Amino acid sequence: MTDSTNETNETTRENPRKVREGIVVSDKMNSTLVVAVNERVSHPRYGKTVQRTKKLYVHDEKNEAKIGDRVRVQETRPLSKLKRWRLTEIVERAR
Repeated sequence: MTDSTNETNETTRENPRKVREGIVVSDKMNSTLVVAVNERVSHPRYGKTVQRTKKLYVHDEKNEAKIGDRVRVQETRPLSKLKRWRLTEIVERAR
């Protein structure tokens, strides 16, 4: 019985990794992108929907993404002082 529970724990995480989608704003660094992720939140007092932008440092091993691309990123272990995300796919290329 314990063998089956161990197998399920290895394949599915207890807390799944966060996935975000954003636009590449910088690709000047080697293997690193800066991705701007917009989040819509309701203002606590006034109720108006407000856009908040967060810049994420993303690991791009093959240097595939360019400025303006829409990309999907996934949370990962710390890779450097600022990098905690890695590139999973390029959703849309810049025109």
